[in-house]
Amino acid sequence: MTFVAIDGGEQMVDNTFALKQTDKLHLNNSQAELYEFAVARSEGRVAATGALAMETGQHTGRSAADKFIVRDTNTEQSIWWDNSASITPEQFDRLHADFLAHAENSELFVQDLFAGADSKHRLPVRIYLEYAWHALFIQYLLRKPDPESLNHFKPQLTIVNLPSFHADPARHGVSSQTVIACDFSRNIVLIGGTSYAGETKKSVFSFLNYLLPQKGVMPMHCSANVGPDDDSAIFFGLSGTGKTTLSNDPARTLIGDDEHGWSENGIFNFEGGCYAKTINLSADAEPAIYDATNRWAAVLENVVLKPGTREPDYDDGTLTQNTRSAYPMHYVSGASETARAGHPKNIVMLCADAFGVLPPIAKLSPSQAMYHFLSGYTAKVAGTEKGVGNKPVATFSTCFGAPFMPRHPSVYGNLLRSLIAAHDVDCWLVNTGWTGGKYGTGHRMPIDATRRLLDAALSGALKDAAMRVDPVFGFEVPRKLAGVDEQILNPRQTWSDPRAYDVQAKALVEMFNENFARFESHVDADVKAAAPALPVAAE
Repeated sequence: MTFVAIDGGEQMVDNTFALKQTDKLHLNNSQAELYEFAVARSEGRVAATGALAMETGQHTGRSAADKFIVRDTNTEQSIWWDNSASITPEQFDRLHADFLAHAENSELFVQDLFAGADSKHRLPVRIYLEYAWHALFIQYLLRKPDPESLNHFKPQLTIVNLPSFHADPARHGVSSQTVIACDFSRNIVLIGGTSYAGETKKSVFSFLNYLLPQKGVMPMHCSANVGPDDDSAIFFGLSGTGKTTLSNDPARTLIGDDEHGWSENGIFNFEGGCYAKTINLSADAEPAIYDATNRWAAVLENVVLKPGTREPDYDDGTLTQNTRSAYPMHYVSGASETARAGHPKNIVMLCADAFGVLPPIAKLSPSQAMYHFLSGYTAKVAGTEKGVGNKPVATFSTCFGAPFMPRHPSVYGNLLRSLIAAHDVDCWLVNTGWTGGKYGTGHRMPIDATRRLLDAALSGALKDAAMRVDPVFGFEVPRKLAGVDEQILNPRQTWSDPRAYDVQAKALVEMFNENFARFESHVDADVKAAAPALPVAAE
């Protein structure tokens, strides 16, 4: 047992990262203190709004190719190794020793936080951070314990984040000087060589995705909100599909925007704040996010400040298209104070179909829901990600979060399917992408139409609406809804050349089927039968 004195007498116990010199450690500083540290240490600049504007240098997003999991007797059969790179326990031992040596005599910020608003399933996490702004960021993104909980805090996960540490590929068995190394047996994550704050948040999420299924709890990469009748809804979706925007609904209470669990008690937010994309952010389009982002001590990541005035320029993607803001949940007007709700009445799977094939909304059977959950489809277009040209690119990220799912997707898919059945949940596929043609020819789905259709789904109005069966995908599509142009409900009718639609639909079906082939041996016959049918799509 290692006892360390911190900040003039506070005590904590830590065997996992046992530093010899502890006089430069700062334990559980407040928001104001961390803000002051970040400014005093010249880690970033103060924006005109009072937010902290930080630049992350080379890494403006996650370093997926630099993430490794220790392969040992505990993880050999439990990790989806087709999707995860591995290192040996011996390589991790060397990395751990080198992290300890690098951190000795360094000024570090230590945060003791919870992941999870459900006290039965929450995870105590201790995080060592080199930057004060990283500590402020993760204090927002996880959940602060009350004083009584801090007095008895015993971490079950330790994360060490040292951006100045550079890994040695030959010594540590990694790919570059950047490393995110996860040891699920010893409950420790080591992050080095990157200043992108999201790595810490997603490391916690990855650990929860490994831990919780064993307890029968479904971890989800989703946003969530709840209506006045405790009618909660879950929104799955990849970047650019509207997950954050659509869950910020003034008529409903926001539970969270990114990571949640579904237990025997209902749904709960893993986090205590939001990490929102800010490229082209405006008060008109996203008032709640805009207001929270422009408050004191919000953390702006790679947002350009205008010279002289230091006003944030949310339209400037010079540093990256992946500009972000982090802020505590109480910055969002009307957000849930408990971050919990009952079992969901609706599940919404969002995609941005840039090929213009999918309808704006469709009702999914349980088998279709599992098919589309395992598929995790959207499409990227120019401006959403570097390296994407003028043509749309299909993206399939299983469970709507493949990089963070260490177990095989069927584990999460089967758990979700059982929960849907147990609680009689209605499932919907919502396309926020293109209509009237693919990207470059058609136009973006009208946001007003999306909101009307979504409101009708969440209120129950669509359950009794007249439906048609889509001839390509087999799901049910409403024939009409007041205030929505009937034509957009049938995508083929919005194309000037219906035969061109048929060709594009056939191509998209082939993409779906090619992607799903890797899951066919892991699912039941009814899920395989939920796949789109090429002969129908080609007619």
